[in-house]
Amino acid sequence: MARKLKAFTTSAGFFDLAVSAPSMKAALEAWGAGANLFHQGFARQTDDPAIVEATMARPGIVLRRPVGTDQHFKEDAEASEAAFEGKLERKSRPARRRREPVVAKATDPKQEREAARAFEKERERRERLERRQEAARLAEGARRDRVIAAAQNALDEAVERHAAEVAEIERARAALDAKADRERERWRREKDELEDALRRARVPRHLRPV
Repeated sequence: MARKLKAFTTSAGFFDLAVSAPSMKAALEAWGAGANLFHQGFARQTDDPAIVEATMARPGIVLRRPVGTDQHFKEDAEASEAAFEGKLERKSRPARRRREPVVAKATDPKQEREAARAFEKERERRERLERRQEAARLAEGARRDRVIAAAQNALDEAVERHAAEVAEIERARAALDAKADRERERWRREKDELEDALRRARVPRHLRPV
């Protein structure tokens, strides 16, 4: 059986928020609050007839109005600088006599049941939307992981190919160095022999040692 709805209010940024929900917990979920605003004193249940009527007409839908104003709560409210200016002006004016609280009118049980069912439908819609968003987030994460893994594999393979090429170049360089060393030694011996033969050829034959 659907639970009776109540009206709850809080503030977030530039807006006052209101929602009809069966419990404080359900109101916090509708607001997307990460903390218990009721325990912290930032949210409360309200019997204001205008707020009750507006929220019961859109059960489970978060309604807004510029923070600190007396405007009607709406789903598509926009923040207004005039609202803040008006708030400052009201602070500077002499305090007015406090009005007596307005007693909320009794609600029709049938309307309450319909509002409760509408709230449950809205809650289920939000849950479906959140599940789709979570599935899309997981799918995007998996796709990104695949792209990262493919890029990492390509990099690893390129590093291995580069290392193999460098090793082959080093082996070829070592072989060339060894060949160069052998050639230098061979040339040293050959050059010494040729230079020695050249020196002997320059000495007249009769002066050559016997």
